[in-house]
Amino acid sequence: MKTAVTGHFALKQIVAGIVLATQAFAVSAAEPKPVSGGTLNVALGSDTPIIDPSITGYSVTALVTRNVVDSLVGQAEDNRFTPWLAEKWQINDDHTEYTFHLRRDVTFSDKTRLDAAAVKYNLERILDPKTTSSYGKSLLGPISEIVTPDDFTVVIRYKTPFASLLQGLSLPYLGIQSPTYLQNTANTSNTVVGSGPFILKSFVKGSGSQLTRRADYNWGPGYAQHQGPAYLEAINFKYLPESSVRLGALTSGQVQAIDAVPPASARSLKSNAQLQILTKENPGVNRVLYLNTSKGPFQDLAVRQAFQAALDPASAVKVAFFGTLKAADNVLGPQTLYYDPSVAARWGFDAAKAARLLDEAGWKTKNAAGIRSKDGQPLTVHFVYDPKSAESADITLFQALQFQAKKAGFDLQLDPVDAGVFSARGASNDYDIQSNFYVRAEPDILRTVFHSGYIPPKGANYSRVNTLDDQLTRAIGAADGERKQLYGQIQQRIIDQAYVVPVYVPAYQFGVSKKVHGVGWSTNAKPTFYDAWIGK
Repeated sequence: MKTAVTGHFALKQIVAGIVLATQAFAVSAAEPKPVSGGTLNVALGSDTPIIDPSITGYSVTALVTRNVVDSLVGQAEDNRFTPWLAEKWQINDDHTEYTFHLRRDVTFSDKTRLDAAAVKYNLERILDPKTTSSYGKSLLGPISEIVTPDDFTVVIRYKTPFASLLQGLSLPYLGIQSPTYLQNTANTSNTVVGSGPFILKSFVKGSGSQLTRRADYNWGPGYAQHQGPAYLEAINFKYLPESSVRLGALTSGQVQAIDAVPPASARSLKSNAQLQILTKENPGVNRVLYLNTSKGPFQDLAVRQAFQAALDPASAVKVAFFGTLKAADNVLGPQTLYYDPSVAARWGFDAAKAARLLDEAGWKTKNAAGIRSKDGQPLTVHFVYDPKSAESADITLFQALQFQAKKAGFDLQLDPVDAGVFSARGASNDYDIQSNFYVRAEPDILRTVFHSGYIPPKGANYSRVNTLDDQLTRAIGAADGERKQLYGQIQQRIIDQAYVVPVYVPAYQFGVSKKVHGVGWSTNAKPTFYDAWIGK
């Protein structure tokens, strides 16, 4: 039996809708009316080496390409799934078959038609190992086949139940691109062609992206506030890594918006009558330190637990972010489905516990600098990171954690490297610690980060864990009650085994001119600009 999701409403819902519409009209009568035109200039604090959303998990890629590629389904801020490229869909009872019925009026910006074959091509390209699409592939799950019964129907079948597909499909990482473009482009790192409300005019790594409005766009997501072309004529994303430069560009009017608002300047920016800060706390995997369990000192559970107890993330986060972000108490953020608040009681800063565990593990000798050693080897661990994928406050945070670790006897070496070296050292298992965060409201994000199928170079399992596969796989297709129980057990195990040290709950902090209206939020905590417009 299939569960249909269509545009049908019960009478009660229709009445409620009329009431809400009346209320909305009453409010809108006093609000300024959207106007078309203008260029929105946005300064970004981090960069991406790749603009093709199918082959990267970078947040900046998702932010930019959300405007260029459309998705099969939309997900509203209240987590409802809405039509988009698919007008309706059916899901069978055990989540092993999804049937999508596509709109018939959609074209890509290269003027080719969106149809079932285009969707099938995109998804099979992501599944192809040659595409190296580790994050996008993880969102699709264990697909057995994709068939197209007619030109506008796509059926996705699974080997085993997979309950999180709709949420994955709503993200730009699974956005649908033009097959004609993909088939004729040897390297998609710098370009993307979709059916979205904007066209990517240019992307230059280390500089930014320029987008122009598509005049014939008329198939926005079901959660949008309007239909037809976007109001903005263009969007320019500029990469300005220095926080002071980014802030100066906003306060001087050179740009109308910046991300990664410098924490030290948040209070003064809020007091500026011309500006505002829009904040959205991320769901998904928090900013964590992944401890490499396959080599070096962190092979020993006691040493990992000692490192976990040696760090005081709350004080480090307060120093680095001036109270603008919350310290993390779990691997998942509170906005994530099935987040388990009880995990907070299972770990925490405890200097005496750290010292005891290290003594018991044989790291007893200390040199003049306080660094412990065992069998003549110092307790040195290497933290490899790419500064361009982090904010300046993150670097301050890492230095604060380095200081804390040293007090417990760890020689924590910070190894800043470029994106290429970062990937290479991950692939060759040449690190003790790596760090990132993943934004997704679905707890299945844990499979992307902790399943053995995603150990580098195949993915982002930087802890190199192979003990959670069974639970992660069962949780994908279980009923709601069992899913909640399984994800609770997984969160507890990740902390108890000290696979990670949670650091902070990321939040998107968007400093914006008050002349900019209509900015929305995607469920991956990124601002959306389809409904945005610039007032006088």
